[in-house]
Amino acid sequence: MAMAMTWHPKEEGMREICGLLEQQISPSSTLDKSQIWQQLQHYSHFPDFNNYLAFIFARAEGKSVEVRQAAGLLLKNNLRASYKSISPANQQYIKSELLPCLGAPDKHIRSTVGTIASVLLQLGGVPSWPELLQAFVNCLETNDLNHMEGAMDALSKICEDAPQLLDEDVPGLPQHPINIFLPRLLQFFQSPHSTLRRLSLASVNQYIMLMPAALHKSMDQYLQGLFVLSNDPTAEVRKLNAKFLTIMIWAAALNRFVQLLFSLLKSARPSWRWPHLRNVIEYMLQVNKDSDEEVALEACEFWSAYCDAELPAENLREFLPRLIPVLLSNMIYADDDESLIEAEEEGSQPDRDQDLKPHFHTSRFHGSDDMEDDDDDAVNVWNLRKCSAAALDVLSNVFGDEILPALLPMVQAKLGSSGDETWKEREAAVLALGAVAEGCINGLYPLLSQIVAFLIPLIDDKFPLIRSISCWTLSRFSKYIIQDIGRPNGYEQFDKVLVGILHKILDNNKRVQEAACSAFATLEEEAADDLLVPRLEVILQQLMCAFGKYQRRNMRILYDAIGTLADAVGRELNQPSYLQILMPPLLTKWQQLSNSDKDLFPLLECFTSIAQALGSGFGQFAQPVFQRCTIIIQSQLLAKVDPVAAGVQYDKEFVVCSLDLLSGLTEGLGSGIESLVSESNLRDLLLQCCMDDASDVRQSAFALLGDLARVCPIHLHPRLSDFLDVAAKQMNTPKLQETLSVANNACWAIGELAVQVRQEISPIVLTIVSSLVPILQHAEELNKSLVENSAITLGRLAWVCPELVSPHMEHFMQPWCIALSMIRDDVEKEDAFRGLCAMVKANPSGALSSLVYMCKAIASWQEIESEELNNEVCQVLRGYKQMLKNGAWDQCMSVLEPPIKDKLAKYQA
Repeated sequence: MAMAMTWHPKEEGMREICGLLEQQISPSSTLDKSQIWQQLQHYSHFPDFNNYLAFIFARAEGKSVEVRQAAGLLLKNNLRASYKSISPANQQYIKSELLPCLGAPDKHIRSTVGTIASVLLQLGGVPSWPELLQAFVNCLETNDLNHMEGAMDALSKICEDAPQLLDEDVPGLPQHPINIFLPRLLQFFQSPHSTLRRLSLASVNQYIMLMPAALHKSMDQYLQGLFVLSNDPTAEVRKLNAKFLTIMIWAAALNRFVQLLFSLLKSARPSWRWPHLRNVIEYMLQVNKDSDEEVALEACEFWSAYCDAELPAENLREFLPRLIPVLLSNMIYADDDESLIEAEEEGSQPDRDQDLKPHFHTSRFHGSDDMEDDDDDAVNVWNLRKCSAAALDVLSNVFGDEILPALLPMVQAKLGSSGDETWKEREAAVLALGAVAEGCINGLYPLLSQIVAFLIPLIDDKFPLIRSISCWTLSRFSKYIIQDIGRPNGYEQFDKVLVGILHKILDNNKRVQEAACSAFATLEEEAADDLLVPRLEVILQQLMCAFGKYQRRNMRILYDAIGTLADAVGRELNQPSYLQILMPPLLTKWQQLSNSDKDLFPLLECFTSIAQALGSGFGQFAQPVFQRCTIIIQSQLLAKVDPVAAGVQYDKEFVVCSLDLLSGLTEGLGSGIESLVSESNLRDLLLQCCMDDASDVRQSAFALLGDLARVCPIHLHPRLSDFLDVAAKQMNTPKLQETLSVANNACWAIGELAVQVRQEISPIVLTIVSSLVPILQHAEELNKSLVENSAITLGRLAWVCPELVSPHMEHFMQPWCIALSMIRDDVEKEDAFRGLCAMVKANPSGALSSLVYMCKAIASWQEIESEELNNEVCQVLRGYKQMLKNGAWDQCMSVLEPPIKDKLAKYQA
């Protein structure tokens, strides 16, 4: 395959390469595809191999389109992999062969050349191929449909893959390329050819975030074109249009684009602003009724996006009477909804692996607000029905009871219908009630007893999906059902709901089991333990009966319901009669599952809640649970480096869940866990986990480190400096924003260790303080819990090592005191203030410049329960009052608000 001055393919080379491509794409080929691929790779070492591919793609007479397209796609991959190593002469030859293909008769060839052109521009930039831009202009100015479609297809791919390339200066051009093409693209919005309308719309939409000057100037024409396309006869064009406008609003929610939507409108004329926005809303309302569900779904996303972006609600208000019926209509199950098929599955049918959702465990977190948010909806199928219900939910939270006049008559009419043929409408009406339960509660609360009385019989309806949605809707009202207990018949109403849901937990239908179990978990979260404890035996018996009925998927929800119950009733669960009901089925499952079975995850979580609830009562079950957790952690850490030796594949979820269960055991057993720790290798395993590269493993590891520090610090002592060193590094990392939860738990663990080991922490105190101070100084940018834990840990370090910390206190007193004033009264806050008092004693002048902030921090206490600390705080204030002479103390007090001065007065009496 030698090169000549003017390159021409050799017949032998053409024959060999075409033969290989034919074998590669042939489904009936007897040759090994990997051998064909290896042979093609061998040819790629020849300098002109890509020339052959370009020639075959562009001009191979007598060859099928499939062979030519295969050559083009292989050429694209080769260019992406080795473009810089191709000689300029060969690059130029390839480009020259590609240009005529823009107008090829076959659409597959046109589509492929567009893909290759986009790759070449990304690799070399627009200046490397000026002929391409001229070819686009020539094609778009012809009346030949093939040429216009080919150029538009390539242009749309460039706009999607690298829009910025066309919005840059190009040598030799008086303006950016997009300025040249935009007028023609906007004209194509009105083309009689749907392909050109679709491609031009897709191309222009890519520039909304970049907003080149040409588009900004053409905004009137652009917006008018969008509204014309709202009634396009082609579903794909309508879908693109709806999707774009929704993306505009979502971008507004991300802040950059509140101004964009309105700058889009402002860029026209002031008198156009409301008409344009009104047109957008009117358009979305119409598209929301589109017969194509995908188009309607894109439009339906708009309502939630609009509300979440906090755009003016009054602009939607007049549309509510027309919008609510559309949403309610779209909430009716479509005939092809997969839920209709799933609803027929009886509880006795085993689950398939594909039926099981991925498990998402939230690592243990010590603090006032958990930054992790487990979202099961991420794995659910999103469709028009769910989107419509979500939109109704959002609208109810924005407009409240205003939507009820439009909604309730339709709901009542649908609920009043009878007959099997209208069951889907009844189901949608129940869904609508649940969707607005929170947002419209002021208007619905007077009707609560009627709503509950209507829903309870529906949980026994003949249709499983009505039974399941009725359970869900009852759970949406559970908070208000419990609030209603103080009213006449309130207890009776609660009992009916509880008994009804417990009964449905044992339904024979999987979907109803799932809904009932989830509804019960919600109800018990809302209920106080005094409501659940009198019924605890019945509840436990019902839940344990479900162990004999549930398949794997619903078993996970059952574990969650049991864990939630343990969290709700706490130590009340620690009764022999209750444990006799609860523990045998759980222990049987515990023994049945192997250490590599992912069904173990939710069971580990369930045991975590039970261990914390039972406290010392879990001692009789603790040893095998503790040992299994350490074995799982050890085998998983080995599997990470040598899965063959470990006998399992590494999965960090096993490590995280086991660490969290050990934390639960530690919290529940207290010092009772000491003997288990002393006889194990947990300390060394824990240190490995604290250094793991996975942030959620480190997060759970530092949570366990802090829990162990509280109850058995002696067993951490041999590796104390290692633990402190690795914990300190978590707060001094450039990636702090990405690992806030890890830093939070590490910070808390350091504080717990400090109060236990006291002076032994001194070698690393200043290193830790230097990491904590920047966190306090940038509190507004960080998580509240991390700031609080940093303030507490700094105080604890000051308490145990005041002589080391106090010389530096003037550098952090102000942000530290601000953070202390935001912390609720508890033991940890007491420790921090002991540190404050110790530092002031060691270095009184260090706090003078921040005395006002210190006074505000002291005034943040509702009441200091420790008499010793209360006396120390009094001494601090008296000391400064005596130190500040000649009216300086009074001047300091004068800048404080009266309520703060009143609180400080009791410490100065």
